[in-house]
Formats: sequence, structure tokens, C-alpha cells
Amino acid sequence: MNSNVPWEVWSRERQRRIEEVLTRALARTALQAPETLGDAMRYAVLGGGKRVRPLLAYAAGEATSADPAHVDDCAAAVELIHAYSLIHDDLPCMDDDTLRRGKATCHVAFGEATALLAGDALQSRAFALLGQASIERAGAACALLAEAAGAAGMAGGQAIDLAATGKPLRLQELDTMHRMKTGAMIRASVQLGARCGRALAADEATALDAYAMAVGLAFQVVDDLLDVEGSTASLGKTAGKDAAQGKPTYASLMGPAEARRRLEVLHADAHAALRSFGTAARRLAELADWIVTRNS
Repeated sequence: MNSNVPWEVWSRERQRRIEEVLTRALARTALQAPETLGDAMRYAVLGGGKRVRPLLAYAAGEATSADPAHVDDCAAAVELIHAYSLIHDDLPCMDDDTLRRGKATCHVAFGEATALLAGDALQSRAFALLGQASIERAGAACALLAEAAGAAGMAGGQAIDLAATGKPLRLQELDTMHRMKTGAMIRASVQLGARCGRALAADEATALDAYAMAVGLAFQVVDDLLDVEGSTASLGKTAGKDAAQGKPTYASLMGPAEARRRLEVLHADAHAALRSFGTAARRLAELADWIVTRNS
């Protein structure tokens, strides 16, 4: 796609593209899964979501001159990991929610046991896709994704989140939790997409990590603000849930006004991290803009 097309056109095209990739990856013939399990997997993934992580992968791929076709499997893998995490987060033993992406959560639609298995199977499918991706050193890529999704990343962050419910956290502790819970997978999305193109110099990899850290925290700050200020209809999930459950958030810790000032700093940090890439990082910069201004 022409690099001069507007952000709205580029993002819609990439969202359409990843939907097609995910549809193929979860097709009955591709999965060869029991019917109900396959239906639950497709229900949790297809036809909804902002696809932030795939967009980050495609944008990072553009920064290293990657063919989008070479990014497809990486983009699908990070989205499948994200979808599995949402299924598990919504379970009664976790956040116990009934609405996700504007429809009943997977365990409400299919039962807890099937939802649990669907999440497990989506995680396995993600690594199967990544193992076949057009990326140098696929083993290292799988290790990167595993670390991001595991105890030192997303799963560990969720454990901290559950333990912190009803308890106060200092800002540094809240940052650590979200760098693990949200930021680790955002970093993986950026790094995996970038590795589908030309080789990265060490300082470029570091710059992409700085960008990912900034947009990862910015994404969470916006999420926390929307939980306070948004509606269930606009968010597609239950608004006000964090406050009702006593979860520590940037909005509750800092107050909305100070949280927005923090968001401005993170936004600036994300743009500063991309300077060495010049115009090649245009889509990553636009993604940072979109993340901080989104309303759902």
C-alpha cells in the first residue's frame, strides 16, 4: 500500500487484512478441532476488537521495509494471544465479566470449561503460526512471544492485578504491573513486526522498546480514563468495573486531570523514540496518536 495514504485508509486496510488472516487461521479445516471448541475460538476472535497489536506489528514492519505478507503470521499470533487472555480475564475466577466487544463473553456463550479450552487452544495456535512465519530465527521469535505472555509478562501482570484488588499501589508499582500486563505484549508486537524486515541495529531495537513502553502505558492510561468517563455501549464492555471492584488505576491514583498530563508525556516520549527512523516510522507515530485519542 502507498505510504502516502491517510492513516484512516491504511488502518482500515490492515484491519481488513488481519481479519482475513485470522479467518484462515481459525477455519475449520485449519483447526481440525471439535465443533464447539472451534466455534468458541472463532467467536472470541473474529468480527470485533481494535486489532491494536496487529496494527503495531504491521507498522513496525513498515519501519524496517517488511512486506506485509511476511508480517501476517506474526500479527495473527499476537492477536490470538490477546484474545486468549481476554477469555481468561473474563472468567468468574478472574474479573468475572459478562460483556466483551459488545457481546456476551466467551464463557457466558459457551460455558466456562469450553471457554477455558478455547483460550488454551488459541495460545497454542498462536505459536503454531509464529513457528511458520516469514521471520529470521523463528525460535527466537517464539521465545520472545512466550516471555511476553508468561510469568514475567502478561500472566505475571494479571497476577499482580488480582492481588492488588482493594489495595493501594504506588505509581511505580502500577507502572510495573502494566508494563507486564499490557506493555510486554505491545513490545512483542512491535519487535516481531520489525524483525520481519531488514536487520535492526542495537540502538534501533532499543528505540522501538522505548516506543513500545510509552505507548503501552499510554494505552492503559486511556483505558483507565475510559472506564471512568465512557459508557458500556461505547466501550463494548462493562464501564465502571475497575472502581466497582476496587482495582488500582491511573485515574484513581492520580485523578483524571493528572492522568491526562501523564498521557501527554507518554505521547511525546513515543514520538521522541522514533526520531532515528524518520518517515519510515510514520505509521508507528500515527498509532501513538490514535492510541492516546481513542474513545473506545
